[in-house]
Amino acid sequence: MRDTEDFDAFYAMSSRRVLAQITMMVGSRAEAEDAVSEAYLRAWNRWSKISEYENPEAWVRQVAYRQAVSTWRKAVNRLHAHRRATTDQRVDALNPDHVAIVAALRKIPADQRRVIVLHHIAGLGVAEIHQETGIPAGTVTTWLARGRRALAAHLTDSDTLDTGREHRDV
Repeated sequence: MRDTEDFDAFYAMSSRRVLAQITMMVGSRAEAEDAVSEAYLRAWNRWSKISEYENPEAWVRQVAYRQAVSTWRKAVNRLHAHRRATTDQRVDALNPDHVAIVAALRKIPADQRRVIVLHHIAGLGVAEIHQETGIPAGTVTTWLARGRRALAAHLTDSDTLDTGREHRDV
């Protein structure tokens, strides 16, 4: 059986110090927190053996650092794989209408923006928006109307709301 009190004392004594050290090593507190948590979990699972080490804290620190490096490598590899997979894809430049619409969307309330995008960009009807978001259908309809009015105030006559999709009402 594990010595819970012994591990708890070890954790209380060393965890803040190890976290600070790993944070400084990897440059990100969030990444360090994940790595240190994983290291202490591994220490807990092997505590009967690790508690006999001359310096269990050094073991935890080493495991945390290796975990952080491994996570970083996986992220870099995913990025490289994504770049390789998308190098042959052609992306059209943004047209002025798109830029104007995005800028106008940023100026309206988030709730209205969400239903406007779901309705006009994703092509969902009011009932589908209700089903996906849990927002009552009447509220969706109200937010759509208010959102359209708010967008109109931010778009000039030369700006259009042509998304290339067929407009679907309820």
